[in-house]
Amino acid sequence: MSSIKNIGVLTSGGDSPGMNAAIRAVVRTGVYHDLEIFGIRRGYQGMIEGDIFKMQTTDVSNIIQRGGTILKTARSKEFMTNAGMEKAYAQLKKHNIEALVLIGGDGTFRGAAHFFENYTIPAVGIPGTIDKDLVGTDFTIGFDTAVNTAVEAIDKIRDTAEAHDRLFVVEVMGRDAGYIAINSGIACGAEDILIPEQITDINEVLARIDYDERRKKTVHIIVVAEHDDYGGAKEVKDIITSRFPSLDVRACVLGHIQRGGAPSYSDRVLASRLGFAAVNALIAGTTQVMTGIINGKVVYTPFKEIVKDGGYAIDNDMLEMIRVLSV
Repeated sequence: MSSIKNIGVLTSGGDSPGMNAAIRAVVRTGVYHDLEIFGIRRGYQGMIEGDIFKMQTTDVSNIIQRGGTILKTARSKEFMTNAGMEKAYAQLKKHNIEALVLIGGDGTFRGAAHFFENYTIPAVGIPGTIDKDLVGTDFTIGFDTAVNTAVEAIDKIRDTAEAHDRLFVVEVMGRDAGYIAINSGIACGAEDILIPEQITDINEVLARIDYDERRKKTVHIIVVAEHDDYGGAKEVKDIITSRFPSLDVRACVLGHIQRGGAPSYSDRVLASRLGFAAVNALIAGTTQVMTGIINGKVVYTPFKEIVKDGGYAIDNDMLEMIRVLSV
């Protein structure tokens, strides 16, 4: 058992629905164990600037259902410098913070791994990212909500596509990971899904559109992750239009609506479990790891292993299923 009495908690990188539920779990678990919990606003940048305050259970009342993060978030280039890390560590010492809980995605944990190579302070991470691109957990906080937001939007787009006999190219988030694209695409019956993990054969895409045209299938939905090798929705739409000038093709970028909104029940429960587990891990002396859930059980993965593979490989069977079910 550790002798830790003061824990700092921060959210870093892109926000994701459920971060507030994780903050709530960290604060209340800490208070239950007679620990002092300090909120660090604006992630690592707030740590550098000393934007730190003591949190009570009342500070996290009525936030479990809210999107975003009450601690705010930011990306800090300064933190990746030796001078920035030195300032951050000095602020932790100034506020007597003995351990950290870090809520964020791959950038957060890359920064953590770099920081802890130079400074010794116990820390546990919580995976908060809509992209689900981390090793060490089956799901990340915010992914379920983001996919459901995308599904709702694509369902509505299909309604207008059917009304006008249009082809829609819908762009979802996922700069380096196609999990939102493939899951929302399957759920919405998309005819094609383009993801960064797989090289896109644009001629195959065009051939399937041609096949659908010849058999009078008038509605065609293509879901594309924002960083596919052919670009996003606009770029793919331009290629299709140049090949099929008579088609009514539209591009729709869902953008940041996928980040916002009330978290789903699944994200609220996941965030609560991971926040609870993170504080208990620090109390038990576990450090420099991320908490995750694999096969329903809490697991711990060292920071350096979380992002080294860039996430999980996409199951090719799922991609093949799209081809079959779109016939």
